[in-house]
Amino acid sequence: MSVESRQSSAPARVDEVLARVREAGGRATTSRRILLERLFAEGSHKTAEELAHEVQRIAPDVHLSTIYRNLEELERLGVVTHAHLGHGPATYHLATETHGHLSCESCGATLEAPLGLFDGLAEAARAAFGFEIDPRHFAVLGHCAACRAREAGAEAD
Repeated sequence: MSVESRQSSAPARVDEVLARVREAGGRATTSRRILLERLFAEGSHKTAEELAHEVQRIAPDVHLSTIYRNLEELERLGVVTHAHLGHGPATYHLATETHGHLSCESCGATLEAPLGLFDGLAEAARAAFGFEIDPRHFAVLGHCAACRAREAGAEAD
């Protein structure tokens, strides 16, 4: 089975997410709604701290611990996923945007890679170790094309 075929059936709108939260016995709080609106509006990788800052611009009384609890619940429901992109804190994005990550150790750029790129690695890990990887959760570290070209130019000097 390819890595891509395991994508979640994450909801595509804030109201759909809040309905899922209610179905799971949770509450559709104002802070949760604002957090979801920021996640849907941004569509990129944000740390919990960055999301808290964005939420607090609208609702200053929302604490960072509330953001973490909401992100944990939303991840449990399959709405968001987190990834470790290099050496910094975990970042969060919508599960509908399922992809892997390539992170440049020189400049810090992160490239979103289709999950199919990791199928060979996933199959090798399964065959050799019986281990199933989740490439959405981590970044493959290396050097981007621009940094490699810059480094090659410096070596030629």
